[in-house]
Amino acid sequence: MSVAFRRESDEEHKEPKFEVPIPPGPNLVTARGLARIAARVEALEAAALDDEGKRDLRYWRARLATARIAPLPPGDETGFGSRVAFRIDGEERTVDIVGSDEADPAAGLIAFTAPLARALIGAGPGDRVAFQGAENAIELLAVGPIPDSVP
Repeated sequence: MSVAFRRESDEEHKEPKFEVPIPPGPNLVTARGLARIAARVEALEAAALDDEGKRDLRYWRARLATARIAPLPPGDETGFGSRVAFRIDGEERTVDIVGSDEADPAAGLIAFTAPLARALIGAGPGDRVAFQGAENAIELLAVGPIPDSVP
């Protein structure tokens, strides 16, 4: 039988899997974020892993090795590790400012690198800050540490 008529395996046509990209900048975490990363590494190490799982394990090990718990911001100033209540467009919202790996916007956890977090950082209760090109778009109502993430 000619080679032209043999069926090649599906494996030969798969695209290569690349490493999971590491977010740029420092790997700042909250105490809760560090615990979650450590738990993720532990769970992956305990599992029987395929190639994709091994790739994930390499990512989470790198994140664990480079994680630094960020110091809490001074007083009532918004910073990394803050829970912030604010009003935007007449709606009151609360977010926690966390590390990149802990971020989950749907759950109110935003990365310190997110545009909203960058707008809030450095402000305190009663301050109004610009956001998305609008002056005084956000009014800060309250600022404090994230309760379940204090080391």
